[in-house]
Amino acid sequence: MSGPLKWLVAVAMVAVTVVLVRGLVNMARGGSGVASNKLMQARVALQFIAVALLVLAVWFGRPG
Repeated sequence: MSGPLKWLVAVAMVAVTVVLVRGLVNMARGGSGVASNKLMQARVALQFIAVALLVLAVWFGRPG
């Protein structure tokens, strides 16, 4: 796995985790449904980016 791409994957995974935890806290506190929906949309988008970066990292990191 290449250096910069590895860090981008790590940052994307941390971002997904942060948004997930914020959504869980919002839900546990009985926060607004609009905020929960926006957090869910953000999480899905960040997960897509994280998976795409992970696929690129594996693709460019393979030998040969």
